[in-house]
This record gives sequence, C-alpha cells and structure tokens, in this order.
Amino acid sequence: MANALRRFLLALQFLTRIPVTGRLADWVGYSPRLLRESAPYFPLVGALVGVLAAAAMVALWWLLPAVPAAAWVAAVVALACGLLLTGAFHEDGLADTFDGLGGSAERGRALEIMKDSRIGSYGALALGVALLAQCALLATLLQTDVALALVALVWAHTVSRCAPLWMLHRQRHVGDLAGAKSKPLADGLSGRGLLGALVLAALLVAPGLWWVSAIELFAGLLGALLGAVWMGRWLLRRLGGYTGDGLGAMQQAAALGLLLGLALQWPGVAG
Repeated sequence: MANALRRFLLALQFLTRIPVTGRLADWVGYSPRLLRESAPYFPLVGALVGVLAAAAMVALWWLLPAVPAAAWVAAVVALACGLLLTGAFHEDGLADTFDGLGGSAERGRALEIMKDSRIGSYGALALGVALLAQCALLATLLQTDVALALVALVWAHTVSRCAPLWMLHRQRHVGDLAGAKSKPLADGLSGRGLLGALVLAALLVAPGLWWVSAIELFAGLLGALLGAVWMGRWLLRRLGGYTGDGLGAMQQAAALGLLLGLALQWPGVAG
C-alpha cells in the first residue's frame, strides 16, 4: 500500500502543480525506475484533476443566473481550473507538436522546431481551436444535462491519460532524449503496467454509469480512441515514434474526442 501511494504521489508531482513537498516529497523519493512505475497511476491523477475541475464548473453553474451564457462561463472556469492544476502540461505539448509538424515536412527540422519553447502560428492556432472546442462541447453538455457534463469532464481527464501509455509501451522515443521531460519514461512501459493503467481507468470510469448510460460511455470511449489513434498515427508517420510533446498532444486529442463522442451521442439517446 505504501509503495502504491508513493507511486501515485510521484505521478501527481510529474503531471500537476499540486504541491508534494517537504517531508512528504522526501518520503516519496525519486528515481527513473520509480517514475516509470508511477505511469499506471496517471489515470488516477487525471480523475483527481477532473473532479476538481468539475466541482468548480458545477459550483459556478449553480451560482450564475439561468441564461445560456452561464454554461460557457462555467465551461471556461472548468478549463482554467484544469490548466492551473496541470500547468498546461499537455496543452504545451499540443502546441509544440503542431508547430513542429506544421512547420516542416522534414523530420529532423520538425523535431528541432518542437524543441523551441517559443510558440508559433501553427501551435497557437491548434491550441486555440482545441481549447475553444473543449469549451463549446462542455457548454453543450452542461446545457443538455448537468450530470452528463460533470461525468464527461471527469472521464475526459481520466481516459485521456491512458492514450500516451500505449505509445510508451509499443513505440520508441525520437528526437533529443537527453533534454526531454519524458526521458525516464522513454525506456518503455511494461505490458503489466499498461494493463494496470487500463484496469484502474475502468474502475474510475465505472461510477459514472450511475448517471450516464453504457451506450453513452461507448460513444465517449470510441471518440477518445479515434482521437488518440489519429494523433498517434500522425506522429508515427511523420516522426517514426513519439516525443514528450507528442504524448501531450495525444492526451489532448483523446480528451477532445471523448467530449465530442458524448455530445454527438446524447441527442440520439434522448430522442
């Protein structure tokens, strides 16, 4: 139990800005091996971020007057909460990925652009469209059914953290490994670790079925899978593997796909 808690707290340190400091940080410790072993707990970290963002969203939704714009305001606050909690960890990867892949058709040059911390036009456009799309989908779900919107937000944060793990398990890291944030993870994720993450994600998703139907869950998971596969195939075709930024882009694509799947499915179920 203690080892599981240490791995979870290390995953929390890696993926978020939630403080794990002082004696607690000393107890958790750090090593590349321990960070790799913490990867199966990424969905649990996502669930925590999702719950906090959902709490902020519903609190504001209840406080605001009952007008259509209230859903947009609540959705913006939910996204802002997630960004503050994670330090825009995955969004930064999305922007860098689109800057690199959009900025050059040559593999080596694309990798060089992705290493540049400055954001370019492709990255800014991709980030803006992704955030706007997530905001619009959350607002749509919130106006449709509050419980559905809350579950969707938690599911999006939870399930999307599984998408990069498949790349860690199956593919190779490319580019400048020495300076990569994902360097300790680049040695690969075992099949047991991947299975553990998927089982944990399933357990975290299951309570949402009290409020959301299995058909809606399937639609959301299908959307997340399609988003992650599309991004993964693009990375493999253009780079021959993954980078840390590419993993962040996969998470964003999976989260957006899940929200889109739920938004598209709901009218059919309701009708």
